[in-house]
Amino acid sequence: MGVVGAGKTTVGSLLAQRLGWEFADADNFHSPSNVEKIRQGIGLTDADRAPWLAALRDYILKCSKEHKNLVLACSALKQKYHDELCAPGVRFVYLEGDYELIRERLRARRGHFATESILKSQLADLEKPDDAITVQTDKSPQAIVEEIVRHLELPLSYPEAAQK
Repeated sequence: MGVVGAGKTTVGSLLAQRLGWEFADADNFHSPSNVEKIRQGIGLTDADRAPWLAALRDYILKCSKEHKNLVLACSALKQKYHDELCAPGVRFVYLEGDYELIRERLRARRGHFATESILKSQLADLEKPDDAITVQTDKSPQAIVEEIVRHLELPLSYPEAAQK
């Protein structure tokens, strides 16, 4: 979790690959109207996010029921969003980054509907989580993944444990 440009998709997909888990990007669960608002730099309201969060929760529960491990890249900016997404076994990882670093990443990014224009509204909405593994985003995506894996302390049956 984290604001736009924190590296959620990049780090999340690498983490899922490292663990042999499924990966999903919460951006793909947004309605067309939410995507258009974000594209225009308009921050989403709680009402805008409600159906999106419900769809994400349903997906988390579906994966859990099917015994599929999942890495979900999701902004989850507020504690009440964490509460909505929380289910047995769910862990949050907060990708925390310096405003200037994230702004520069967003300026260099091409082809995504969320741009620098949405960063300030996301930072205004952000409630830094108390219930998450917090990782700084000022290192390479691979180094971030390795730090997350260390913090997760997964049982030895996971692929990364066998590589050690």
